Amino acid sequence: MDRNQLSKEILTLVGGEENVEQVIHCMTRLRFNLHDDKKAQKEQLQKTDGVMGVMESGGQFQVIIGNDVANVYKSLVSNMSKAPQSDSGASTTSKKKQNPISKLFDFIAGMFTPILPAITGAGMIKGIIALLVAMNWMSDKSQTYTILAAIGDGAFYFLPIILAVSAARKLGSNMFIGAAIGASILHPTITALLASNVKVSFIGLPVTAATYSSTVIPIVIAVWLASYVEKFIDKYTHASLKLLVVPTLTLLIIVPLTLVAVGPLGSIIGNGLSGGISWLFENTGALAGLLLGGTFSLIIMTGMHYALVPIMIGSIATLGFDYMIPIMGAANLAQAGAALGVFLKSKNAKVKTVAFSTSLTAIMGVTEPAMYGVNMRFKKPFTAALIGGAVGGGFMSLFGTKAYVMGGLVGVPGLAMFIGPTFLYAILGLIIAFVVATIVTYLIGFTDEKNEEAPQATTDAAGDISTDEIAQSAVSSLPKGEKIPVYSPIMGEVKPLSEVNDPAFSQEIMGRGWAIEPSEGRVVSPVDGTVFSISKSGHAVGLVSDSGLEMLIHVGMDTVKLKGLHFTPHLKAGDRVKVGDLVLEFDLVEIRKAGYETITPVIVTNVAQFSELESADNQHKVVKEQELLYTVIV
Repeated sequence: MDRNQLSKEILTLVGGEENVEQVIHCMTRLRFNLHDDKKAQKEQLQKTDGVMGVMESGGQFQVIIGNDVANVYKSLVSNMSKAPQSDSGASTTSKKKQNPISKLFDFIAGMFTPILPAITGAGMIKGIIALLVAMNWMSDKSQTYTILAAIGDGAFYFLPIILAVSAARKLGSNMFIGAAIGASILHPTITALLASNVKVSFIGLPVTAATYSSTVIPIVIAVWLASYVEKFIDKYTHASLKLLVVPTLTLLIIVPLTLVAVGPLGSIIGNGLSGGISWLFENTGALAGLLLGGTFSLIIMTGMHYALVPIMIGSIATLGFDYMIPIMGAANLAQAGAALGVFLKSKNAKVKTVAFSTSLTAIMGVTEPAMYGVNMRFKKPFTAALIGGAVGGGFMSLFGTKAYVMGGLVGVPGLAMFIGPTFLYAILGLIIAFVVATIVTYLIGFTDEKNEEAPQATTDAAGDISTDEIAQSAVSSLPKGEKIPVYSPIMGEVKPLSEVNDPAFSQEIMGRGWAIEPSEGRVVSPVDGTVFSISKSGHAVGLVSDSGLEMLIHVGMDTVKLKGLHFTPHLKAGDRVKVGDLVLEFDLVEIRKAGYETITPVIVTNVAQFSELESADNQHKVVKEQELLYTVIV
């Protein structure tokens, strides 16, 4: 890669130097504060060789480069007539303000994303139970059924408590005060009192009967109000009394307010939304499904799909089913079908490989690689996917297709969500969306890419060999099928990358691997090799192993903003390492106190040079330093 040329292209595509208010870099990204984001040519940037992806987050326009970001940044600076601010990786706050709608979507996304694993797990268990009962493999009168049903229902029944914690965390207030508010309104005594036929009041104020289990809106409003009350009381309370006064007054104000006013209002809004959506699907025939199926991929692009999550959860909680989830599945399978159409039509070997693999991942419910990496890249296939989603969605809506549980990925793994009277229509709708998108893509075609020779390895200005060239040389000397072990650099709990709250990692834009939720603040080398970069903020380290693995260990999310605080690197770029050598230390407690997630991706960034990654048997368990984390197969 010619870094100088790449930096010039990036500078041009973000709107030129005059559009750059500030640019810094972290371990993997160029982080721009632009005067006008609209001047940036996002689509063209995503196509640029050397750019792994583009994101807009926190008022920053982020261009994902990968391990070579520091060198690209240097070239970028050298091509600017006026040097930007420090490249220390420090965060800056954009002067631009989000509009209320953007703030709302950001809040909803930030609140629901962390709790989706709990809802997904519980929903899949409910689906499995439904399958077992439908096949007469288990009786709904058995004690086993009762226990499994409690496992499946638990996360939904106590959803207000789970949401309270997540919402409080997103709002920057005390998570456990939020949990206490949720627990109070779900207390059996309150539940029984509100379910009775007697009039209820609190200090003379009428308390309207409402059901809070499995609800979304009442607790979200309550925690939002609590965040302001808590901060106001904290501001005017002496430090020696904060522990006693702040939580006490917050609970005494918010819980009664919720029961008297917030809860009933939230229930009315939630029931109204669920009922309104149901009315549309039940009274407009295929029209509702056509519209949602044909626009859902566009909704995902804007982030507005998070706004539908509370409505879907509310529908299942109050009505026992939801109409929108099957339509989402149709839109997802349409993206898979369009990518398959590209595979069938393209003459470019590289395009065919990418299209086929992303089609498979979309069938499994992970649509972003197909949508962004293939269909939007060639434009017409994305239109075909919208058509396929509309046709499949219209078919499902015509026959009243429903989802009966809230599951995980809306694809083949999530079929259990549809088990019920309309299961057959759900299967047919998914197939129709997939086939229509494939055929339309093949028929309307697209501008294919010409086959190109593989780029040659380059050297930087100083004549040093790039890590890419070192890695390629090492990998080429290994026999096919060779297994390369990667050992755990941190003690903690292993998590899939999908649980990392950053699309660059969760969507595997940066590379593949697993993440670890640390239980101690040490990072050791997972391989024998060389340190090729350590961020100036100390939160991330890049390694190239003797066997050719290019690896990134990224401690926490957005920890670059700490500017090196709480991080102590023990090595520098160029140092040799063996498995188990101490690389850096970090203060786990203080980082979490500062409000940062500490989940740590441990990924292979040149994964395209290998055939597959194989998980170790310890996945989802606590691992120790130097215990096998995963294996990379040549």
